[in-house]
Amino acid sequence: MTSDLSRLLRPRSIALFGGGWAVNVVAQLKKSGFDGDIWPVNPKRADILGVPCLASIDDLPSAPDASFIGVNRDATIEVVQRLSAMGAGGATCFASGFLESEGETAGGADLQARLIAAAGDMPILGPNCYGLINYLDNVTLWPDQHGAVPVDSGVAIVAQSSNIAINMTMQARGLPIAYVIAAGNQAQTGASGIAASLLDDDRVTAIGLYLEGFGDIRALEAFAAKARAKGKPVVAIKIGRSDKARVATMTHTASLAGSAAAGSALLRRLGIIEVETIAVFLETLKLLHTLGPLPGASVCSVSCSGGEASLMVDLSIGTRLEFSDFAASQRASLKAELGPIVTIANPLDYHTFIWGDTERMTRVFAMVMAETFDLTVFILDMPRADRCDPSSYQCAVDAIIAAKDRTGARVAVLANLPENMSDHFTGQFMEGGVAVLHGMSEGVAAIGAAIAAGRFETTNPEPLLLVPGEAKHAILLSEAASKEALSGFGLRIPRSVQAGSIDELIEEAQALSFPVVLKGTGLAHKSEAGLVVLNIMDEPSLSTAAYQMQSVTSEFLAEEMVVGSLAEMLVGITRDPTGAFLLTLGAGGVLTEILGDTKSLLLPAGRNEIEQVLYGLRIGRLLEGYRGKPAANMEALCDAVLALCHYATSHADRLVELEVNPLIARAGDAIAVDALIRLHDAE
Repeated sequence: MTSDLSRLLRPRSIALFGGGWAVNVVAQLKKSGFDGDIWPVNPKRADILGVPCLASIDDLPSAPDASFIGVNRDATIEVVQRLSAMGAGGATCFASGFLESEGETAGGADLQARLIAAAGDMPILGPNCYGLINYLDNVTLWPDQHGAVPVDSGVAIVAQSSNIAINMTMQARGLPIAYVIAAGNQAQTGASGIAASLLDDDRVTAIGLYLEGFGDIRALEAFAAKARAKGKPVVAIKIGRSDKARVATMTHTASLAGSAAAGSALLRRLGIIEVETIAVFLETLKLLHTLGPLPGASVCSVSCSGGEASLMVDLSIGTRLEFSDFAASQRASLKAELGPIVTIANPLDYHTFIWGDTERMTRVFAMVMAETFDLTVFILDMPRADRCDPSSYQCAVDAIIAAKDRTGARVAVLANLPENMSDHFTGQFMEGGVAVLHGMSEGVAAIGAAIAAGRFETTNPEPLLLVPGEAKHAILLSEAASKEALSGFGLRIPRSVQAGSIDELIEEAQALSFPVVLKGTGLAHKSEAGLVVLNIMDEPSLSTAAYQMQSVTSEFLAEEMVVGSLAEMLVGITRDPTGAFLLTLGAGGVLTEILGDTKSLLLPAGRNEIEQVLYGLRIGRLLEGYRGKPAANMEALCDAVLALCHYATSHADRLVELEVNPLIARAGDAIAVDALIRLHDAE
C-alpha cells in the first residue's frame, strides 16, 4: 500500500498512547527540541514529564499528524480505528504479537488483518516497531535512546530491525543522518513505500535499507525507479545470505543459486548498491552523501608512509579501484616540489619533508588533485587527544581542505583504524566538503560501492517476471522429455534414442552415428551413480556398457556424442520464493560445484547482459579463445540461453526449475547434452 506519509514523517502535532513507553517518547521529544504540540492520552496520569495528559482520545484538540501507540495489541487495534476515523496523519504501532509471532502464539495473523482493516487509509508503521526519528525537524517518535544529532541534510535509513536502527544512530563516523525509520513487520506500509516517501524530501541525499525480506517486489521496483529519477543513490544490506531453506532438490543450479543469489541479482538489477556489513553500509552512505556516485574508477592514494601506500593497493586487489598513473607534466611538477628522493607514483608516498609547511603541503596536494582522478584519497590517522597532542596534524587538515578548494576535486580522507579519526577532525573535513572514511578495509569497500553506483544504468529495467504463490506438488520430466520441450524453443540437442531394454537399445542405436554416449535414466545426478559412459565407438561396446548399468536402471538413453567442445556451460533457471525467476550461468559439467564459477540474472534478461555475464565468468577466457583454440560462437551460445529464457517465460505459471548442464559451447554452435525440468503438477 502506498500512502501519503508526509504528516507522519514531518508532524506538527503528536499524540501518545500508553504508559512507560509513552513516557520515553515524551522524554525524547523534549530532549530533541520538538516545537509542535504533544498530546499524551492517559486517564491515569495528570501529566507526563510536565506535559498535561488527556483523559481520552475524544479529548484530542484535533486529529494528530502522528501518533505513538504503546498499548497492548488488542487495544492498539481500537486506537488505530479511532485515529483513522478522525482523519489522523498516521501512527506507529509498538506492540508485538501480530503476524510475526504466529508461529508461537495463535491468533496473530487474525489480529494483523484486523489492524490493517482498522487503519483504512491512514498509514501505520509496524506493528512490532519502534517508530521514526526525523533529525531534520527534531521529531523523535521513538521510545528509547538514540545517538544522532540534528542535521540540515543527510541520509535516510529504513530498517526492518529496530535494534539495528538504534545501533546505527550510535555511530561515531560523522555520517549525517536525516531519518531513521523502523519498518517493523510491515503489516500495511512496507519498507519500499517508506523509502519512496523519503525521496520526496529534498534534504535527503541518499537512502539506506536494512532488509530482512523484500516484501512487495513491485513496490521495490517502483521505489528504485523513483530513486533513479531523483538521482538519489540507494545502499542496502540484505540479511539471510546463509539461509539453508533452499537446498538442492534436483539440480546443481538449486544448490548454487538460492535466495541470496536472487536477492543480490534483484538489487543489482534495480541499481541498488548491496554491501555486507553495517560498517561498510555507513561508510558508503557517508561517501555518497558527501561526493555522490563516482563517475569512474580512477583513484589516487596519497600518504606519507610507504606501508600505508602498499596496504591501500593490497586491499584494493580484486575491487573496482584503479590506480592510474600521473600525467607526465604532473609528475614533473611533483618531482620538482618533492625532490629526488621521493618516487612519483600512484599510490604516492610523499614522505615527511614537507610536513608542517602548510602552504607547501597545499601546493603538493593541489598538484595531485589537478589530474583528472575520480577520487583522491589521503591516508591519515590522527593522534588520540586523551594521550597525545594532535595539534601538529592540523597542517594536513588545513592543506587538504585548501587544496580541495583550489581544485574542486573529489577528495576523501581515510583513517587506517576507525577510532583514529575523532569527531572533531571528522567535522572539520566534512564541513570542508571532504569525505571521511573510517577504517581501511571499510573505506576501500565504500569507494568500490560508490564506483558501482556511478556505473548503474540510468534507464529503468523491464518489470520482473513474477509468479507469486505457494509451492505445489511438482513433477520431474525425464531428460529426453526435457530436451524435447526445450528444443521446441530453439535449443539444439544431439540425435538420440530411448529404450526400455538392452535389445531395444541395440536395435534403436542403428539410427545413430558413433561415437555415442549411453545414459541410464531415472536419476538426477547420473554421473555420480555411474550411469554415464562416454565415447562408445561400436555396438558391442554399447551392449557392454548397458549390461554394466542394468543393476541400477533398465531405462536407457543413447545419443550421438558431441565433439569439439571449447567450454562446458551450466545454464539454469530457478523459481525464487519471491516468485521471481533466477537465471544462473556458469562453468558446467561434473565440476560445477567445485569450481563455483557462476553469476546470476533475473528474468527477463536481454542478449547483451547475458553476453556480459558469460564473458565475466572465470571460464570466459575459454569462450574468447584460449591458447590457440578458436573462440566459441557467442551468438549461438546466447541463442541457447535465450531459448531457455523463452521456455521459462512461456511456462512461468508451472516452472519450478530447469537446468541444462552441460551446454557445450563450440566454434560453430552450442548444443545441450543434458537437461532436466521440474514443473508444478497441472491441476
